[in-house]
Amino acid sequence: MILPLHEQIRARVHAVLSELYGLADADASVFIECPPNRAMGDLGTPVAFDLARRLRKAPRAIAQDIATALGPMPGITRVEAAPNGYLNVFLDRPAFLLARLGLAGALPAAPARPDKTIVEHTAINPNKAAHIGHLRNAALGDTLVRVLTFRGNPVEVQNYIDDTGVQVADVVVGFRELEGVDLEGARALAASTRFDYYCWDLYARVTQWYDGDKARLGIRAATLHDIEHGVEPSAGLAAFIADTVVRCHLKTMARLNIDYQLLTWEGDILRLKFWARAFEVLKQTGAVFLQTEGRLAGCWVMAIDDGTPAGDAAPAETTDDADDREKVIVRSNGTVTYVGKDMAYQFWKSGLLGHDFHYRHFATRMNGDPLWATTSTPALADPTHPPFGAALATYNVIDVRQAYLQKLLKQALTAIGHQAEADRLTHFSYEMVALSHATARELGCAPPADSDDAKRPFVEVSGRRGLGVKADDLIDRVIEKALVEVDRRQPDLPVPNRRAIAEAIGIAAVRYFLIKYTRTKVIAFDIDEALSFEGESGPYLQYAVVRANNIFHKLHERLGLDETALLAPLPSAPPDAINGAEGDHELWALVLEASRLDDVVEQVVRTLEFAGLAKYGFGLAQLFNAFYHKAQILNEERDDVRRWRAAAVAYFRQQLTRVLDLMGVAVPQRM
Repeated sequence: MILPLHEQIRARVHAVLSELYGLADADASVFIECPPNRAMGDLGTPVAFDLARRLRKAPRAIAQDIATALGPMPGITRVEAAPNGYLNVFLDRPAFLLARLGLAGALPAAPARPDKTIVEHTAINPNKAAHIGHLRNAALGDTLVRVLTFRGNPVEVQNYIDDTGVQVADVVVGFRELEGVDLEGARALAASTRFDYYCWDLYARVTQWYDGDKARLGIRAATLHDIEHGVEPSAGLAAFIADTVVRCHLKTMARLNIDYQLLTWEGDILRLKFWARAFEVLKQTGAVFLQTEGRLAGCWVMAIDDGTPAGDAAPAETTDDADDREKVIVRSNGTVTYVGKDMAYQFWKSGLLGHDFHYRHFATRMNGDPLWATTSTPALADPTHPPFGAALATYNVIDVRQAYLQKLLKQALTAIGHQAEADRLTHFSYEMVALSHATARELGCAPPADSDDAKRPFVEVSGRRGLGVKADDLIDRVIEKALVEVDRRQPDLPVPNRRAIAEAIGIAAVRYFLIKYTRTKVIAFDIDEALSFEGESGPYLQYAVVRANNIFHKLHERLGLDETALLAPLPSAPPDAINGAEGDHELWALVLEASRLDDVVEQVVRTLEFAGLAKYGFGLAQLFNAFYHKAQILNEERDDVRRWRAAAVAYFRQQLTRVLDLMGVAVPQRM
C-alpha cells in the first residue's frame, strides 16, 4: 500500500515549509503524484510551483531548499529537485516490497475510522423475481460496502423491503381477482413452483388487467389500504408473498457473493408508528403542511425547494404551478406515500427518531452470521441482536430516476434542523441496464425486426410489462457459456470441478461488467463481451491471478521450494534486479503499480465511480502479462533475479486478488 508513504512525505514537507518559510499546513497543498517514468523518481510533488508566486522565488530554488532540508526519511533513499521544479522522491525498493510481503520491516497501522456508515442497497420490490437492472444496484452497493470496509469504515449493510407498497398489492390483487387464490393456495404454489417467477408473470397480467378497465384501479387502492392497516385477508397474503419472494431474492444475490446484515421491512415502520413520530416532527417544524385548496386539498404536502429564489417566482402562479411545487407526503385518504415512509426510515438511520425496531433472526448469512430482520412483534424479538441504525453517514444506492425523491429526504433533514445529517446523506445514483441486441436474441427477448425498438442501439426491458430478463436466467446463461470454454480448456477435470470454475468465471463476468462503466452511463449488457478472456473483463483479471499461481506451482515442481522458502532469502539477496541496475525497471513498475490499490480505493470512494477500480485492475493485469512475457522466471538462471521476480509476482497476485475481492469475485484454481 502506498498511502502511508504519501502521508509521511506530506507531513515532512509541511514541517519543512514551516521551518523554512513559516507556512502553516493550510497555506500549502502538498499533492503527491507519480512521475511518468521511474528514472524521474517513484513519487513526486509540484508543491514548489504552488509556492513560487507567494514566495517570489523560482520553483526549482524552492524545490532545492525543501530537498536539502527534508533529511533522512524511513523507506526513502533520496529526494531530488528536478530542473523543472518538481520534488522527486526515490523509494527504498527492496525494503518497500519486503515489508508488503511481510518478509522484513512493518507497515504503519491504518488510520482508525470508528464512526459507522450505513449502506442501503438492492431494495427490490418483493413482488416478483429480480431482474438485470437490480443486479447493477446490488453490484454497485456491495462494491461500495467492500471498499468502505477495506479502508477501515465500520459498515452496516441494509436491504429495504417495501412489503406494503403498490407492487405487492398488485400481486395480491392478481391472486385474488385473476386466479381466485387465497393464502393457503399461495402456500401450495410456493411449495410446487418457482414462486418469484410465478409472481413475475402474474404481475404482468395484473398490469394488463388494469389497462382493460381503469375502474379496477379502485381495487388496487382498497387492497393497498388494507395491507397498510393490517386488514385480512389482504394483509396476510401480502406478508406471505413478500417473505417468500425476499427469500428468493437472497438466493439470487448470494450467487453473486452479495448479502446483508439487516432487512428493514416497511410494514414495521408503519406498525411501530415510526411514520407517526416522523410526521409529528415534520409538522412541528413546518416541513409539511395541510393543503386546503386545489387538487391537493386534504393532503399533507412538502414545499419543494428547487433552488429558485422566492423573488423569481412568477407574479401570478396558477393552481397547477403551485401543485407542482408541492410533494404529497400523506394522501387525502390518510395513506402515507412511500417518500413519507422513506423519511421516517432515514430519520431512524441517522439516529434522529428516538425509537427503534425489534429484531428477529431471518436467515443465515454467507459467512455463517445471522441475517437480521426488523419486526414489530415483541414476541418474535431476539435480544441478542447487534445495534442497528444511528450512523454517522448513510449511502442510499438507488437509480437516477429517484434523484428527486432522494433530494426530498435531504430537504426534510434540513427542514427539521439537521443540516449535518443531510450533508452526510449520499444518494449513490446510477443509470439503467439494457441488453445488447445479440444478448437479447440469445435470451429470447429480442424485439421484432420491423419494430422501432429494433432500431435502437440497445434493447430496453420492463418488468411491469413482463418484458425483461430475470437475474437468475442471465446468470445461468453466462455460466453455461463459461462452462463450454472450461470444458474445452480443462477436459481432464472432474465435472463438478469444471462446473465450479465456470460458476466463478460467470460471476466475475457479470460483476465486472456491471461496474466497469461509469454509473451515469446506460449500459447494454452483452454476454460475449462480459465473458471475454482477452478484453476488459472479470475473467481476464482472474486469468492473470491464475497465471501467477501457476508460476509458483511450476517453481515448486522444478526447485522443490514452496513460496515461503523461495522468498525467505530475499532480505540478504543482492537487490540489483529490483533496483533496475541494468536499466530495467519493469519489475519495480509492477510492484509500485500494485501498491496503489489503497490510493485507488480512496479515489473511488471520493468519486463513487467504481469504473476506476475496474480499470485499475485491468491495467494491473495488463502490466503483469507484459512482465510475464518479457521477464523469465522459470528459466532464469540467476538465483537472486529469479527470487526478486517471483516476489514481484507474489505481491501482484496479492493485490489483484484484493481488487477482485472488492468486486465480489473469487479466483478459481484453474481456467
